[in-house]
Amino acid sequence: MIKLATVSPCYNEEAVLRYSADRLTELFSRMIADGLISPDSKIVFVNDGSHDHTWDTIKELNHHNKFVRGINLSHNAGHQNALMAGMMTAREWADAVVTLDADLQDDIECIPQMVRDFEAGNDIVYGVKVSRQADSFMKKTTAQAFYKFQSAMGVEGIYNHADFRLLSRRALDMLSTYQEHNLYLRGLIPMLGLPYSTVDDVISERLAGRSKYNLHRMMHLALNGITAFSVRPLFVVYNIGFLFIIIGFLIGLYVGYSLIVGHVVQGWASLMLSIWLVGGFILISLGVIGTYIAQIYTEVKGRPLYHIIETLS
Repeated sequence: MIKLATVSPCYNEEAVLRYSADRLTELFSRMIADGLISPDSKIVFVNDGSHDHTWDTIKELNHHNKFVRGINLSHNAGHQNALMAGMMTAREWADAVVTLDADLQDDIECIPQMVRDFEAGNDIVYGVKVSRQADSFMKKTTAQAFYKFQSAMGVEGIYNHADFRLLSRRALDMLSTYQEHNLYLRGLIPMLGLPYSTVDDVISERLAGRSKYNLHRMMHLALNGITAFSVRPLFVVYNIGFLFIIIGFLIGLYVGYSLIVGHVVQGWASLMLSIWLVGGFILISLGVIGTYIAQIYTEVKGRPLYHIIETLS
């Protein structure tokens, strides 16, 4: 039997913590009875600098519930950093870690299948959303746009997967070698290159409180993911510069034609040509400079070049 840990970041989640702890405790009890996980498996809540009574609630749950553990961060480090803190702490004693949000909108009944997939040899098991009926129209629309925009910008990831996943200790050990400050786990974890599988995740309605991922946070997360994993936007600017020059050349042909036929507006030709040609050269210059900056940017990240998962003696 494996020793399992669930890790949930909590930012002002006082309203849902007791409910979430009860549901996870009931699930753990069933999985222990079925021989899937060890009785010393744990439910880990990470308090991410909450302003309400989240930490007091976690301490109370820890006192009365043998499964519950708590991690208290000194300030609001952000969702991704809170996840990392919980995972890196849990990997010291757990065989596998499942990350999920504290509101339990993800389908926790997928966790037994995640454990079975892990025992079958998969180091990573992704929860992939197959239904968003419980989400509002705005959240559903922005989430779909989020994944498509990232894909268009060259960020590789698992479509419709957020942060509901299982990671083995081996995957966590590899993940610990990444030292980036602007964490984007949805992009980092697929880079590990370990065997993985997926399970279907049906989103349910939030019991209480409200989602912390509003449109502003979603846009910030998308921008962070794109800038951390792709230099394609720089080359888009580079190509736009060439487009401007082509348009300037076409306008030059039109100006020449206008001179021949005698339809000339004084000052129009020089103005239009200067706008398009100078604009094109400026954008190309920015693209070239950006390309060099991108190379520096990639180097200073200090990401590991490879992972050795097996050797032959």
